[in-house]
Amino acid sequence: MKLIKTLLLAMGMMASLAWAAGEVDINKASAQEIADALKGIGVKKAEAIVAWREQNGPFTNIEDLLQVKGVGTATLEQNKDKIIVSK
Repeated sequence: MKLIKTLLLAMGMMASLAWAAGEVDINKASAQEIADALKGIGVKKAEAIVAWREQNGPFTNIEDLLQVKGVGTATLEQNKDKIIVSK
């Protein structure tokens, strides 16, 4: 029984990690969701992304992230497969 509980706990943790490594819609996500999903983006940078979105309207493509101070081409390239831009 203890082994089953351990396995279930491990499976839950793996599912949680899979969600964290999944895609993020930069037009809808909170700063924490963005920080959790994207490599090289901490909470402060994610807050800057949300602030840019609130000041300028929704992102139209992932390259718009380059307009956010602190987000460069390397960060964008590293995360391009995880970023969604809803319309």
